[in-house]
Amino acid sequence: MTVMTEVQSNRTRTYPLSFWFIVLALASTLTLTRLLPAAAGQPKAVVPETVHDFGEAVQDKVFSHTFIIKNAGTAPLKILEVDPDCACTVPSYDRTIPPGQQGKITLKLKRYSVIKRFRKKTRVRLNDPDTPQVMLVLTGYAKPIIEIKPSHIIRFRGDIDEVHQAEVRFISHLSEPWKITGYKTNLEDKVEVTIKPEKPGKVYVVRVKNKETRPGHYAGKIYLMTTAKRRPRLLLRVFADLYLASAVNL
Repeated sequence: MTVMTEVQSNRTRTYPLSFWFIVLALASTLTLTRLLPAAAGQPKAVVPETVHDFGEAVQDKVFSHTFIIKNAGTAPLKILEVDPDCACTVPSYDRTIPPGQQGKITLKLKRYSVIKRFRKKTRVRLNDPDTPQVMLVLTGYAKPIIEIKPSHIIRFRGDIDEVHQAEVRFISHLSEPWKITGYKTNLEDKVEVTIKPEKPGKVYVVRVKNKETRPGHYAGKIYLMTTAKRRPRLLLRVFADLYLASAVNL
């Protein structure tokens, strides 16, 4: 009886074929899981605003704006490079934005670096494979601190016997009062210059009148001295082409 019991206990136990298929499938799955890397997350950049218009402001203002960039992905979003098209643009930004978070890109234009209508672009490179780069734009109109109307260029053209004169307005956008204190010119024998305040401390009118009596061409400059620290000297350019009416009819 003892021998029979030991023999029975050493017999190989048999299992159904389906059991071995299940074991093989589980083993294959475990092997593939170890061999294949886990699925990597991916960043996803979302930029709600890519263009900012400052509207109209005086050029001595610091034009600064912060753009928001969101990461709607499942991996960190990295800002690889911020490349402005102008050295006048100074950027600062968050280099890494975690999933589900938002970061900032601040672009600042230096004082007096833009005038009149401007449009400055900045290229942003990202590690988002679907959106590898974004273009941010700053636009607006920067009024000069001293505005010249209609122009800093004066042209006299026509019959020498006609009266040739021009008026130029200088309009201050400074916060403090200013004035034109005098002028210098290399056209003393060609033109007459008068300066009068139209709105003291803000607006001055400069009248330039031709006093040349001989036909011909002349050109020169009129420098206006002011009390403005940033614009202590303003410039007018004068070009004249004067002729006898009889010479035109020949």
